[in-house]
Amino acid sequence: MAYNNYEILSKDTVVAIWKNNKLKVINNDLLPLYLKRIHNPDMWLETRAVDSHRANSRLLKKAIRLEYKDDLSTVLHVNGATITDTYWVRPIGSKLTYSDVKFQKDSFSTLALKGLYRSFNYVSKLKDTRTPELTNTGSFEKGWKLIDKKWWLYKKANHNEQFSELFAYELGSALGMNMAYYEKGDGCVRTLDFTDNASVNFEPAMSFMGDNEDYTDTIEALKRICPAAIADYVKMIFLDAVIANPDRHTNNFGLLRDTNTGTIIGLAPIFDHNMSVIARGYPGNPKATDLLISLFNDLMKKYPEYTTHIPSVTEQTVINILDKINMRVKRQVIIDLVMGRYGFIERTKKK
Repeated sequence: MAYNNYEILSKDTVVAIWKNNKLKVINNDLLPLYLKRIHNPDMWLETRAVDSHRANSRLLKKAIRLEYKDDLSTVLHVNGATITDTYWVRPIGSKLTYSDVKFQKDSFSTLALKGLYRSFNYVSKLKDTRTPELTNTGSFEKGWKLIDKKWWLYKKANHNEQFSELFAYELGSALGMNMAYYEKGDGCVRTLDFTDNASVNFEPAMSFMGDNEDYTDTIEALKRICPAAIADYVKMIFLDAVIANPDRHTNNFGLLRDTNTGTIIGLAPIFDHNMSVIARGYPGNPKATDLLISLFNDLMKKYPEYTTHIPSVTEQTVINILDKINMRVKRQVIIDLVMGRYGFIERTKKK
């Protein structure tokens, strides 16, 4: 059930109060970026909810016995807390502290990732139902596991999805990009929490862009709020173009902020490529009219000063990555795919 009136906090600092459907800002420096754009905390909280279309999320809610399963009620069950930032809420007058709501256990991770009945039956008997899975967003089945005091996000993936995610990580790393760390798992990939247990706050681009993915609009927004992030943003969408990643959206990239001052640090490490390369089958031969290539080249024509951020890709780099990953794939097809797509961008760069 939703709170009628509540405080929004960052760690133990009250940053705003939502009372009688009016937002009173207490500390604008620490206010979530979403609330600087849209002054409705209920809407902000709903964006933090686990995707209700995921089958395993329905099992989670059933095992926890949530009385109300709408997005707002789901999030409020854990006070709106997430793994990747320090924001949370509490009813006005509550004595709860950040240590009370910060996640310490991963009891529901296996159910969230695999949906096994034995996991469902096990967690249904737990008294402590505070779990980060209720605020683990995204459309793929996934789960947070706590290993040696570090949070790892495990995401379900088949062979081609595993390869594609790992290939993107290795290629981006080889090109000097700031990549979130990935490893292969058993029927999944896993990535280390790049906020290091909310040592910094991750603000998805949705917070300042809504669902607007337009490259030019994003560049202009970054000029206003964090010019230092532009170079990494250009590299990210360049990588997307080269590896045929159509699934870049405003919830899978964003900015990092200092948790103590609210200062925007820069673009978050690049992540989420499990729909790229061969994840949905082997793409056909690349063409200059390919949408991602065209969009990127159009952006570079508009901002030629940013072409300096485009890294060089060599065939040997691709070969080395294929050797390192060592998974069964059509190697030459992937080499031709990457180098062909890069070639169209490279020729544009040289004009």
